[in-house]
Amino acid sequence: MKKKIAFAPLLIPVVPLAGAEAFRFDTSYQVYDESNGRIKVESRYFRGEMYLGDTTAFRFQILNDAISGATPGGALPGGSQPFLVELEDLRVGVLGALSQQIGDHKVELELSRSRESDYLSEGLAISDQWELNQKNTTLTFGFNFLNDEIKVIGTNNQEKKSYDLIFGVNQLLDKNTVLAATLTAGYAKGYLNDQYKFIQRDEILSVDDGAGGTVDIPLTEIYRENRPGSRLRGVLQLQGTRYIEPLNSVLDATIRLAQDDYGVFSQSLQIEWRQGFGAHLEITPFFRYYRQSAADFYHQTLNEVSVDKPEDYPSGSGPNYSADYRLSSMDTLSLGVKTRLRLGEHFSLTAAFEQYAMNGTGSNQAPNQTYPSASIWTVGGTIQF
Repeated sequence: MKKKIAFAPLLIPVVPLAGAEAFRFDTSYQVYDESNGRIKVESRYFRGEMYLGDTTAFRFQILNDAISGATPGGALPGGSQPFLVELEDLRVGVLGALSQQIGDHKVELELSRSRESDYLSEGLAISDQWELNQKNTTLTFGFNFLNDEIKVIGTNNQEKKSYDLIFGVNQLLDKNTVLAATLTAGYAKGYLNDQYKFIQRDEILSVDDGAGGTVDIPLTEIYRENRPGSRLRGVLQLQGTRYIEPLNSVLDATIRLAQDDYGVFSQSLQIEWRQGFGAHLEITPFFRYYRQSAADFYHQTLNEVSVDKPEDYPSGSGPNYSADYRLSSMDTLSLGVKTRLRLGEHFSLTAAFEQYAMNGTGSNQAPNQTYPSASIWTVGGTIQF
């Protein structure tokens, strides 16, 4: 049977289960709340990890989301078409992973399933962590596959398949410094549209005036967006973690660069300062900045696109177009703080608050009213033996 091992200092980066405890369970409750009555998401997480033997471990996660509120549908604000679309849904997700230590390799198989009223996602992931150089270097290889089925209102169910290849290097430079780099190549094909996103076009309707002539009536029509039927992307993430002994603190910095064939290039920077106060309390202020360019097919309206009659149910073939603000040129800024309080040897409590704001940038931004700001609250607890 696995022996219980004394806990590492609160601030040292999380270590694998084999080096920490025989069982861990944690639960958390999170509220994501956009301002001005926009989207609100209440999430409940249940996670556990346990040993089934000296070299075999199992972990699981159960997720329950309740989504409600309104989000921009793609029409311009202040026009004749509704600017906001009401949403309400429940999501239940489960994940299970079994890992096996084989010499210097830790091999893991992960299965997942997530269901909403109109979306079913099933996933498979395989990874291998290979320890080298007296365990100072770890190489990670991984493959992820998602098979999604989408219920599209008014037509047959649609499919989407996603594939990811992952390669990572984790290097211990000294007893207090860790550097990591991860490269991900991803490909998705199938139905990549968001069926709740639309794009408007100004049109003219000519009607008989009753006197042998016609009268032109301006109209604003909306059509479903049409994203490409495939997407290729690459992501590079660099992370550095430094334990500062005199201050009993950890500085963690992460840079993430991503490029896809939509034309979206994004960069993000996250910095955390984990400060310990004695052996029981940790407070972590953090900062995150994200910036992206617009997709090649982002347009505020269809007036800018040469297309005769848009399809009722676009297939992904060109020309492509979307007014989804998430594909515009924009940046986001997050500021927050996380806390962890240890209550004895086996119990701890966590809490976090984050303030999030998104804004358009450059010439390919969406109208200002589309970008949300949000508050995110999280509370949780952990039991470990």
